[in-house]
Amino acid sequence: MEEQREKKGFFSKLKAGLTKTRESFSQHVDNVFKAFVRVDEELFEELTDALVLADMGAETAMEITDALRDRVKEKRITDGQEVKRELAALLAETLGDTKASLDLSGSPAVIFVIGVNGVGKTTTIGKIAARLKKEGKEVLLAAADTFRAAAISQLEVWAERVGCSIIKGGEGADPASVVYDACNAAKKRNADVLIVDTAGRLHNKKNLMDELAKMYRVIDRELPGSSRESLLVLDATTGQNAVSQAELFDKAVPLTGLVLTKLDGTAKGGIVIAICTRLGVPVKFIGVGEEVEDLQPFSAPDFAAALFDFSEEE
Repeated sequence: MEEQREKKGFFSKLKAGLTKTRESFSQHVDNVFKAFVRVDEELFEELTDALVLADMGAETAMEITDALRDRVKEKRITDGQEVKRELAALLAETLGDTKASLDLSGSPAVIFVIGVNGVGKTTTIGKIAARLKKEGKEVLLAAADTFRAAAISQLEVWAERVGCSIIKGGEGADPASVVYDACNAAKKRNADVLIVDTAGRLHNKKNLMDELAKMYRVIDRELPGSSRESLLVLDATTGQNAVSQAELFDKAVPLTGLVLTKLDGTAKGGIVIAICTRLGVPVKFIGVGEEVEDLQPFSAPDFAAALFDFSEEE
């Protein structure tokens, strides 16, 4: 019963957090279904345009519409609302159709967190650390964003707030050396999880991308038995620009998951679908508010239901 109440609470937060996206999505997509009595080719053409306007991108929109057309034909669906529900199911499947959990199987597990300045990367790390501490994990933070003293200070605040240790260097220190020290500290302290913060660098600076790869190699060398999560934090408000960021970062470090922040402040939540389709990388967390509990594990079925204003039990 408690678990069911918690699930409903999470869904309510998700639904509220996606209000702007849902309103934008409804404006474009729902209007198509309201305008067409018959399920015909014209409906699908208009729906493609609506999905593009909902920030899914032209390529993704066409792929979704083509798949929906085939499914509707196969099932002989003639009712617009049934087509809409079929679209929701298709989007959930496109996003993975399951909850993509973190791989924490290693000893220790390593979570390598990257992203450009201003996306909420350090705050995301703090919230993930708080979640893991609540689960009884021994968490160690590595402040490898040495370009900004403020970034180190911010992570120190989160470490104190959450109740976990932090390894840091001075401003301007070699980030790879901080990662090296953190890896050795994780081994000595028998930490369950090591979370590495990295500089919020511009994604088009090759030398900085090379530095990311260097830190990743240090982890490979020092913690060869660790499980690895490489999470890219993206600001959902940037829309299609988030796709190009993800593609470039994926070339520097093999991404295992995405974190979409600030979904509560944007009408561009459809970008989640575009990114998953283009990269084939699962969304692990989404941020729908400022509180710690507002960083939620991503559930594709719940996201699709909230996007279409269905209840989680429908």
